[in-house]
Amino acid sequence: MQLLDWIVLIGTLLAIVIYGTWKTRGSKNVEDYLKGGNEAKWWTIGLSVMATQASAITFLSTPGQAFHDGMGFVQFYFGLPIAMIIICLVFIPLYYRLKVYTAYEFLENRFDLKTRSLTAILFLIQRGLAAGITIYAPAIILSAVLGWNLNLLIIIIGILVIIYTVSGGTKAVSITQKQQMAVIFTGMFIAFFLIVSYLPENITFTKALEIAGASGKMEILDFSFDFNNRYTFWSGVIGGSFLALSYFGTDQSQVQRYLSGKSVKEMQMGLIFNGLLKVPMQFFILLVGVMVFVFYQFNTSPINFNPAATETVMNSSYAEDYTKLQQQQNDIFEEKKEVMMQYAGNKSELLATQIALYNDEDRANREAAKELISKANTERVLSVETNDKDYVFIHFILNNLPRGLIGLLLAVILSAAMSSTASELNALSSTTTMDLYKRSYAQDKSPQHYLQASKWFTLAWGVLAIIFASAAYLADNLIQLVNIIGSIFYGNILGIFLLAFFFKHVRGNAVFISALITQALVLSLYFLDEYNYINLPYLWLNFVGCFLAIIIAMLIDFKGISKNNRLTLLFLISLLAYFSYLIYKNSMS
Repeated sequence: MQLLDWIVLIGTLLAIVIYGTWKTRGSKNVEDYLKGGNEAKWWTIGLSVMATQASAITFLSTPGQAFHDGMGFVQFYFGLPIAMIIICLVFIPLYYRLKVYTAYEFLENRFDLKTRSLTAILFLIQRGLAAGITIYAPAIILSAVLGWNLNLLIIIIGILVIIYTVSGGTKAVSITQKQQMAVIFTGMFIAFFLIVSYLPENITFTKALEIAGASGKMEILDFSFDFNNRYTFWSGVIGGSFLALSYFGTDQSQVQRYLSGKSVKEMQMGLIFNGLLKVPMQFFILLVGVMVFVFYQFNTSPINFNPAATETVMNSSYAEDYTKLQQQQNDIFEEKKEVMMQYAGNKSELLATQIALYNDEDRANREAAKELISKANTERVLSVETNDKDYVFIHFILNNLPRGLIGLLLAVILSAAMSSTASELNALSSTTTMDLYKRSYAQDKSPQHYLQASKWFTLAWGVLAIIFASAAYLADNLIQLVNIIGSIFYGNILGIFLLAFFFKHVRGNAVFISALITQALVLSLYFLDEYNYINLPYLWLNFVGCFLAIIIAMLIDFKGISKNNRLTLLFLISLLAYFSYLIYKNSMS
């Protein structure tokens, strides 16, 4: 990092914080603070919704995901446009008509206080954990590659977010997210064009795509119904739809973004804007990762991109073995590079086969390196991450971009962390204030009291997020970790809301008991999959959790439901039974 990079990085982040704090200073009441005075236009809503989901994890993990596994991850987002349409038609008109502060207020009107409180608590648990991860993700990676103190980074990111979120509430989050998305899009487009320009002269963008295709990185669609493949067309459309429905329709961090809209039309247009742009945006970020892969076909790369992992193994008794693997990797690189150049000039099946074989050797070497790192961890009693997907893009940035642009790309990563964390803190505060504190403990206080309570709860959740981040441990892949946490809770929450919307005869007690049972079952399914007793990719937990919540509630309240709902129940049970059979069949195979 040069002086110019520091100036760009610090200047960009401070400008966003100062602008957001100044622009929204002095919120007059709790409605202004939590709903932004209902002044947001559709483009502000759309960008704010997108920025809330596009955390630093998106820009760190997604390119690395594409580098290792190709473009198939984009299927994860195929259900999002479907969910946007349903939310626009069903959820938004209802929320607007009831003039709710949070999504969970509706549940008390439909069921009872305990169901509202339980759903709010489920949200607070999963979103509180996610807030810590969105701070921890960029902090651990920047700490590893730049040598900065991890806890200091976590505190700096957390404090920057807390300053303007406490000061201006929802409006501050929405206003700053527009600036952050501008920085993010600018940085990613610059990175993409630079990567392509760094390729050898005779390697055009088209040829780069052909090379990526020969290496299996351009396989976008997988129509198999195989649970061994985590990302398929069907898991994206079905599991992804349920995840997106729950996330955008019932997660307060997203609901609060569009509740700030001027009208139903503005809210709907904002979500449709997000639905139309989100899939192309993720496709583009994955394509950046694929171009990084092509770049490293013509430029040497480490056998593991995590510098902390390399340092750990090089200071262990496995250093010599690791060095030999790196040399083998360099030899493979030189041979493969020559074949790649030939393939770019004259495509043939023989050369494509050779490329595939070299890629297999490359992959085997990288897996062997992970094993050595794992052994070094055991020897040195450490817990350094062996998987390097989250470090691929940041390694490229720091080692290949010119001065000034390194600072800009780091600002992209930190801006994304700040935008998503700010939305989460804002939502955690509003849910705690309106669904728990006001409803259960302080019903007859002044609007000014609730405004101050919201600010204090924002500060408290910010401190808790910093504590969660400091105690976190990096998983296999950050973007998967966030989605796994969401999938464990979202299906159940969505089931509760669908019961409220469409099953008018189901009562609160049945829904409350069903939610508790469903959450226990979903957690059990996740851990059974984690320990390989069954084979159920996490995306399907959204589908299963939703159906379980509905079926169990209807069975508990069976006498009270109508004949039509009993037929619906029979259909849902049949569908879930067939799905269970598929899980069993895949697990056995």
